[in-house]
Amino acid sequence: MEKENHQKLGSMLELFMTDEEAPGMPFYLPKGMAIRNELERFWREEHEISGYEEIRTPLLMKQQIWERSGHWQHYHENMYFAEVDDQRYALKPMNCPGAIKIFNHKLRSYKELPIRFAELGLVHRHEQSGSLNGLLRVRSFTQDDAHLFVREDQIEDEIRKVLKMIDIFYKRFGFDYKIELSTRPDEYMGSLESWNEAEIALKNVLHQSGVPFALNEGDGAFYGPKIDFHIFDNRGRSWQCGTVQLDFQMGEVFDCQYVGNDQKMHRPIIIHRAIYGSLERFLGILVEHYDGAFPAWLAPVQVKVINVADAHLPYAEHIYDLLKKNGIKAEFDNRSEKMGLKIREATLRKVPYMLIIGDHEQNSGKLTIRVRGEQQQDQLELDQFIQIVKNAGNWK
Repeated sequence: MEKENHQKLGSMLELFMTDEEAPGMPFYLPKGMAIRNELERFWREEHEISGYEEIRTPLLMKQQIWERSGHWQHYHENMYFAEVDDQRYALKPMNCPGAIKIFNHKLRSYKELPIRFAELGLVHRHEQSGSLNGLLRVRSFTQDDAHLFVREDQIEDEIRKVLKMIDIFYKRFGFDYKIELSTRPDEYMGSLESWNEAEIALKNVLHQSGVPFALNEGDGAFYGPKIDFHIFDNRGRSWQCGTVQLDFQMGEVFDCQYVGNDQKMHRPIIIHRAIYGSLERFLGILVEHYDGAFPAWLAPVQVKVINVADAHLPYAEHIYDLLKKNGIKAEFDNRSEKMGLKIREATLRKVPYMLIIGDHEQNSGKLTIRVRGEQQQDQLELDQFIQIVKNAGNWK
């Protein structure tokens, strides 16, 4: 049977919507927001473990900063603009200049490097209306960016750490992936010498890591070569998501400096990095990858509590309250409908666990649990069940 696309699943599961009043700019419904919050929670925890500091930069900045960065020359046809106090501003298409501004806001020492700034930054890029596609092709999206400011002797070690981090993320979602190294494009910033140095550094890391990679000649960013990650979903399709870009140019353009151990001023190298790529697109991929049946830790509703009859409402509500107090994403279907109908609806919503509360459960204190995709029903103590769900939520 042909599987549904992410827009049909997103509508059926009430995850997101689109509207002609804001084409290409998705609206997150509560259940979609619950999934996004889990993606962000996982992202923040892993970044904190890996020594990143989270930042946030302005959505709107003067046009001149984009001219300085080179984005104007390469992307201005896809940018949005506004007039403020008789000056032209632009909605950011990328987060890089903002992160560089934060690096430059005070004098830095070589002892501080590497500095790892991470940002869930909302960006806007104009896509043709005919190419818009739910969450997969949008005009407004959030990049999970990071900008690492490093010394030259730190480049290869930092990139190795990034590769390991990306592997942790993709394994969490069950994705296999392939790697491509993209080299200098026809239009590029900076010297040929710095480009050659950057490409050699990326090749060294990939060779030393022992991971196979393909060479994609001429497809690098205008400011540096990059390593791209293409994930494979459960439908056999490839998606380019993660990227690691080595940049010798932006530090020069924005006059980034740090004081070296020789007390002289030095220029940091910038590593641009994303893992999800776009949270919107990544969520769209996940919807189809899991066919809407998200793992318990990621599911917008982990547990549906269903009472057999009205007489069981107070006890079912007690169980529901205990689940919520333990941080479990639960819903209580307390409608005066037949139990079979409630179960069918929860099944269509692809809820991982259902708790059926009737006479037996009320008298014995044990719970009857229906697990998504399984015929057999389990009997567990409430504390046991809570631990099972909480462990799933903690990715154990």
